[in-house]
Amino acid sequence: MNKPRILFWHRKDLRIFDNQALIKAYSLSNYITSTYIFDKNYSHDFNANSRAWFLANSLQELGNNWKKMGSRLVIKEGDPLIIIPQLAKIIDAKFVFWNKSIEPYEINRDLEIKNNLKENNIQFIESWDHLLVEPSKIFSGNDKPYSVYGPFYKNLKLKMNLLGSYDQDKVIFQFKDLDNKIKENKAINSSDSVLNKFLKSIKFSGSNICPCRPGENAAETLLENFINEKKIYSYSSARDLPSHNGTSFLSASLRFGTISIRKVWNATLNLNSDFESHENSLSIETWQKELVWREFYQHCLFHFPELEKGPYRKKWDQFPWQNNNKWFQHWSNGETGVPIVDAAMRQLNSTGWMHNRCRMIVASFLVKDLICSWQMGEKKFMETLVDGDLAANNGGWQWSASSGMDPKPLRIFNPYTQAKKFDPICEYIKYWIPELSKVSNADLLNGEISNSEKNNYSSPLVNHNVQQRLFKSLYAEI
Repeated sequence: MNKPRILFWHRKDLRIFDNQALIKAYSLSNYITSTYIFDKNYSHDFNANSRAWFLANSLQELGNNWKKMGSRLVIKEGDPLIIIPQLAKIIDAKFVFWNKSIEPYEINRDLEIKNNLKENNIQFIESWDHLLVEPSKIFSGNDKPYSVYGPFYKNLKLKMNLLGSYDQDKVIFQFKDLDNKIKENKAINSSDSVLNKFLKSIKFSGSNICPCRPGENAAETLLENFINEKKIYSYSSARDLPSHNGTSFLSASLRFGTISIRKVWNATLNLNSDFESHENSLSIETWQKELVWREFYQHCLFHFPELEKGPYRKKWDQFPWQNNNKWFQHWSNGETGVPIVDAAMRQLNSTGWMHNRCRMIVASFLVKDLICSWQMGEKKFMETLVDGDLAANNGGWQWSASSGMDPKPLRIFNPYTQAKKFDPICEYIKYWIPELSKVSNADLLNGEISNSEKNNYSSPLVNHNVQQRLFKSLYAEI
């Protein structure tokens, strides 16, 4: 019996190794051709210059890896509803494989594509790949989806402990390419021009300083460095210090799937037998908890798709946001006059990435000092972040706004207190705001910068204590 031709559709899994749907496809046949589609109806992958850069370079490496394995990556742009069945017919594919998605648009799109493939007598097989646990396999005690992180973490950790370590040995893929006649088809051989056109359209000036690095090889290097340089053993204390190189920088790699969440989680299990102190053990668990926050927000969006459009806690629909656009623009540009906030926003605008502690600080400031809707900040982040992910970004902003899946009703960060605690010698602030480099640390941390020292730096837009009282009074109304 001849092996069937398979079309493999890459989405947020831009790697060959440890790719669940691809492993399943290979077990059926090695006659596999892959495709990536710039979906005209879904711009989240490339509507930020930083993500466009990360995506394009990851696709270049992915295409080269497919060639090394004996086949090819066909890159297209347009509507997957049309392109997937069309490509499958051109290459005479009997099966189309892909990994499942959790976002509302992607779920609905995939459902329509399945119907199109059925009409063309083409079978489809989909797998879960970018989650540790499938959404249908983890529920609370009353068989409902989790809406609180703590119990979700405990349950997931238990399930992962029961599963234990998994075999990471790489499958030695050797694919079979298309027949020469099919290779000449315009729909097949236009991939280079599509990718080159996309590469030329990218306008990202932060590629040399962005700490996230594109591609499967770079993702593995980032993970190895995080472990081999023992950063993971000091993670619990260093992760909140934005001036320190204390995190893994794997957020974009996980977002685009240039590394699997299983490989990352498994790295923590392999270390558990190696730790020599309580701090090491605590740091490993702290990093696991951060990985599970990502998982939690993915599950939340899957089970509660309405989160994409509005708050989980419906009373926030009634909140009287002031939405001062001039203040919002100052916040976006790093010109609020509050050093830690401005340093963080300048880091974001320059590199496409922001330290996680600073994400919480700037979000709280926008929502609870400037009293601008969290959705304005959510949109700004998605327009800028290299790791911009709908579920994580939405979850983080709703956490900061107190409108989301969070048992604590109100949380307000004092930016000056946060700076004193996490940037006490102002190393981070002075790096990103060089015009303040000669101001004393004490004055920077108190926000008491004299006019003679400001060096054209902005005065504070608002008084934190005054705005905090105002926000609390508005909150009391709902």
